[in-house]
Amino acid sequence: MKFEKKSLKFLEKYLNTSSPTGYEHRGQEIWMDYIRPYVDKIEVDHYGTCYGIINPDAEFKVVIEAHADEISWYVNYITDEGLIYVIRNGGSDQTIAPSKVVHIHGEKGIVKGVFGWPAIHTRSNQNEPTPKIENIFIDCGAISKKEVEEMGIYVGCMITYPDEFFEMNDRYFVCRALDNRIGGFMIAEVARLLKENKKAIPFGLYITNSVQEEVGLYGADMIADTIKPNIAIVTDVTHDTTTPMIEKKKEGDQKCGDGPVIFFAPSIHHTIRELIIDTAKAKKIPFQRAAASRATGTDTDAFAHSNGGVPSALISLPLRYMHTTVEMVSKEDVGNVIQLIYETLLKIKPEMKLKYH
Repeated sequence: MKFEKKSLKFLEKYLNTSSPTGYEHRGQEIWMDYIRPYVDKIEVDHYGTCYGIINPDAEFKVVIEAHADEISWYVNYITDEGLIYVIRNGGSDQTIAPSKVVHIHGEKGIVKGVFGWPAIHTRSNQNEPTPKIENIFIDCGAISKKEVEEMGIYVGCMITYPDEFFEMNDRYFVCRALDNRIGGFMIAEVARLLKENKKAIPFGLYITNSVQEEVGLYGADMIADTIKPNIAIVTDVTHDTTTPMIEKKKEGDQKCGDGPVIFFAPSIHHTIRELIIDTAKAKKIPFQRAAASRATGTDTDAFAHSNGGVPSALISLPLRYMHTTVEMVSKEDVGNVIQLIYETLLKIKPEMKLKYH
C-alpha cells in the first residue's frame, strides 16, 4: 500500500505532538481534524476519547479502535538544589532515561531539561549504578527549588520526550509513541478509504481513539459502555521478537515486515477472528499468529468484557524497541493492517451469527 502525501503529513504531525496519558487533547484535536471529512459525526467523551461515526443512526454498531496516549513522567519531587525526581505515567523505561532531553510541560509553557547521569570517569571505583526510579533525575538548569517553581514547574507537571518522526531506509517508520498513535493513524486511514472508495456499509462504524490505555485500559472501558457496540476490532502494537535479548519461547515469534499479527486469547471471539483470517487469506494479505495467556493486555480485553460481553478481536502491528524513543514499525505492515481492517469491515453483516464456538 502506497501512502498518500496528505496521510504521511498527518502521521508526522500527529506523532510529533505530545499526547501523554491524561493529557491527550492536543493529539486528539489533530486526529479529529483529519478524520472529519470521512465521517458523519464526531463525539468526545468526558475524559477525551474521540470517535468518528459513519451511519450514526444504525442500530448495529461496529467499533474499530486504537489508543491515543503515550508514556511519560510526572514531576514528583523537587530538591532544594533544583533537581527534579519523577514517577512514571504509564510504562516509562528508566533505563533509557540518562542523557535524554525532555520537555517539562509547566504552567508557563514547555521548559527543556535533561536526565542527568554521573560521568563514566567518576564510576570506575564503584559498582556500576543502574538507572532506577529512585536515582534518575532531571536538571533544568536551575540552582534552587524556588527557581524551578519560577519557571512554572511544580509537582504534577507532565514530562515527555521530544524525539520526532522519521523514515529509515524507506522500510521503517521510527518515532516515540508509535505505541499506539500509529494505531490511530491506521484506523483513520480505514475511514478515509471507505469514504474515497465510496463504500457503503450496512452498520454504524465507530472509529474510536481511546485515552488512558497505558495506565489500565481505562478509556476503552469507559467508551465501550457509552457506545455499546455489537463488534469491536482493536489494533495495537506487539513485539518484534527477532531483535537481540528477546526470548521467543516466552514472547512468541513475530517479525516486522511479515504482516499483521492476529491474536488468539480468551477475550478474542472465535467468529470475528476467523472472519479476519479468512479475509487475509482471500485478499492475499500476509499475516502472523500470536497467543496471549489470560489477557491480551490491550483495549481488546476492555471491549470484550464490557456490556455482558462484546465479540472482539485484535490485529496487532509488530514493533521494535517498545516504550523507547526509537520505536520502529514496517511501512509495509502498516499498509497491510489498514488493508486487513478495511477488507474485514466490508465482509461484516448485521445478520451474521456471532455465536461463540
